[in-house]
Amino acid sequence: MKNSLITYHFIHSRIYNPDKSVYFIAVALIFLFLFISCNNKTTPNAPLDCDAFSIKDFNPLVNWNEDDMGKKIIYLDYTNVIDGFVIPSIRQLENGQFAFEFEIKNNTNTAQNFFYKIYYQNESYKFPETDSLTGKKNEFAEENFYGSWVDSSITFKETELIPADNEFHKISDRFTIDGNPRNEKRYIQNGVNNRWQRNPRMGEYSFLIVVTSADGLPLVPQTVQKINQKENDHFLNPYYFFLYGDGKRLKKTIVHKSVSQLKVIAQPNLGGGIYIDDTRFNGNIDKSAYCATCGQDSNLYKNAPIQQFINYVDASTKMENIPIVADILKDNYSKLDYNWNRCFYTKDELIPTIIQTSKHPCQTVFSNPDEKKITIKNPKTYYGEWKKESVGIITRHGFTYGKYRVKAKLTELLNKNNVWNGLTNAIWLITQGGGEWNYRRNCNKEGYMASYWGGKDDKRVPAVDYSEIDFEILKTPPYCPDNAFPPVFKNSVDDKKNIRSWNISLPEEIINTDDKVTVACTNWDMACWEPEKFGVGCNPVTYQGQTVYTHRWDHWYRALTEKKEENDNDLFGSEYYYFEIDWRPTEIIWRIGKEPDKMRVVGYMNDKVTSIPNNQMLLIITQEYHNTKWWPGAPYSQDNLPFPASDIPGEIYELTIE
Repeated sequence: MKNSLITYHFIHSRIYNPDKSVYFIAVALIFLFLFISCNNKTTPNAPLDCDAFSIKDFNPLVNWNEDDMGKKIIYLDYTNVIDGFVIPSIRQLENGQFAFEFEIKNNTNTAQNFFYKIYYQNESYKFPETDSLTGKKNEFAEENFYGSWVDSSITFKETELIPADNEFHKISDRFTIDGNPRNEKRYIQNGVNNRWQRNPRMGEYSFLIVVTSADGLPLVPQTVQKINQKENDHFLNPYYFFLYGDGKRLKKTIVHKSVSQLKVIAQPNLGGGIYIDDTRFNGNIDKSAYCATCGQDSNLYKNAPIQQFINYVDASTKMENIPIVADILKDNYSKLDYNWNRCFYTKDELIPTIIQTSKHPCQTVFSNPDEKKITIKNPKTYYGEWKKESVGIITRHGFTYGKYRVKAKLTELLNKNNVWNGLTNAIWLITQGGGEWNYRRNCNKEGYMASYWGGKDDKRVPAVDYSEIDFEILKTPPYCPDNAFPPVFKNSVDDKKNIRSWNISLPEEIINTDDKVTVACTNWDMACWEPEKFGVGCNPVTYQGQTVYTHRWDHWYRALTEKKEENDNDLFGSEYYYFEIDWRPTEIIWRIGKEPDKMRVVGYMNDKVTSIPNNQMLLIITQEYHNTKWWPGAPYSQDNLPFPASDIPGEIYELTIE
């Protein structure tokens, strides 16, 4: 743009000045300006010129074709990826590498060697390279997922000797997109580079070619030539350096960002099996339900994208449950039944129990290779067995950021009388754990609460690895606005002769939404006080003209929640429904809908109100029994709901991360 403005200025002077000398001076100055620095325009095929050389026709993906829509898309290959994903895999391209090429012309009078380096960066989930207010370097741009050669000790590669023949010569090379592309020490333990600990991000990737001469190369900082090196304990993002920083002004270097991009999508095959992790089960494991699609054999270890999830059980949340086995969803279980059973069992008759998890792996989770789906089942119980068992699955490969979209038919939560079956349908992201390698960005105001379960007196620490982003869908009231919570429930009296004394009607605000369940959207920020609008109680946040209310119990509460009531039959009574967590560097958006292109926002948070996690997480899908003490104001108490008389299935048809 600067070049074009100066050109316009001099031509404009020529039109109004008849003195021909002005014209020639103008032309001379234009050519002088053009040769002072290199031309770094992003026109697709136009040659880019420098005093020593020119380049053209940079193609970063020579051997990867466009799809029918004119886009270049690649799906992650989940085959044998225990050590991390490589894009492309050896099964997707010969040698497992992308081929790139560009053409170079020597503008000098003697044959020369030139130097080049390719960079890539995830554009979908990045911090802008510059601060929008100051125009200066964005301090978080170093967190972006970018890379170059797998071997970070290789800096710029040298071309063959390019003759001074006024002709363009083709340069060809190859590269891959790997985990831990900067070869950071935090992901290297005992000499092993655990690339899976910083897997490639999903979404769009851009590509940058940088070409320089022998005398231009020393002007490129070592922290850009070797992207694994730090200066003052910080990495230097090459995209910032070359496109916005000092590298933009280098006089002997050409920088070209390709208009061609690659979209990377993860879509694990849900029929590819379920792996069982011994450490999730206490004691000896009953392997009687193991089969070809669920177990511990070497094929499942290498290739199954899913494993069985075992919920954490808090032994302190013991319930005194009514001794009833019933099928709430099918047996026309009514509010009258609920109220009777709640009132007329003595304490001695109640069943002391806690929520349980599977003791028999593979009995309640099933991978179907023909239909490429997963079925989970909360198992039925019998008199004397007395169990409410949570069930679920968890992915085995973590990512940072992404648009996680699940197509599923999870269990209906309400029966035709709108009585809750006690289950919570949950789709959630959780930390992959691991300690220091997976620490979140430091909280610079007082720190995070140190542990997930600790109370108000828990110590604060600069960094933690715990993170969680939730969809939890159950029968519970909204907490906002404050004046509508809590609902006031009447006390019942166990007088069998007076039905009105024990068959207590629910509060009006509950009855008004009797056929609805609550979609709770939560971010566990571990009570980091750093966000400028960190708040307690109910506080509004706006997204695309829609206002939602966040809720936090107190300054030490580790999670921020938003709630929206939705029709149970819409979400879980149809053939399937979509649930989406759009996790970005500065915001989280929760969406639901009948189809991917018909999603609606049900929750939104940004980094002004909560600390957005930047570590690596796994996805979990569960049908779980919650202790309703976690959800104040819930109209049905878990211990007053029957044990299940029938298996309660949920089906998961598709998981896409893009």
